[in-house]
Amino acid sequence: MADPAPPAAPRSRFITACATVLATGFGSGYAPFAPGTAGSALGVLLFWPLQRLALAQQAALAAVLFLVGVAAASHVARRVGQEDPSIVVWDEVIGMWVSLLALPFRPWIVIFGFVLFRLLDVVKPYPARDFERLPGGWGIMVDDVMAGIYANLILRVGLLVWPLT
Repeated sequence: MADPAPPAAPRSRFITACATVLATGFGSGYAPFAPGTAGSALGVLLFWPLQRLALAQQAALAAVLFLVGVAAASHVARRVGQEDPSIVVWDEVIGMWVSLLALPFRPWIVIFGFVLFRLLDVVKPYPARDFERLPGGWGIMVDDVMAGIYANLILRVGLLVWPLT
């Protein structure tokens, strides 16, 4: 008679731990005040070394980590029983990356990008608010990517009018 298969609990705990670490932005989502802002700040810090990569590499990495983030955010949201828990800030990390993609990584651009992204993430202009209704991690992540797209476009227009580089 064969031994029964080992329980799946260790694997499940590992997946939960990995999903939690990523979805909470390495713990920045547990910030006692403004966890979304903490996640956005982490996004800037993580993007800093990536800004030296070619645009295609930046975009590919952002896309892969977006998809992983959808899975992680879904897992954590299910585990805590909330549609969009405030501890999940990986959406802010990726949204911040989108805000800065293909722009010069200069202090004023980063500051304006950060402020614009936070403002647009809170206001959620159309269709960002509608994207929140997508199921699970998709709704958590996509609205922030849309806010990042808006911030990036506004920064581009601003740089045409007031070149800061």
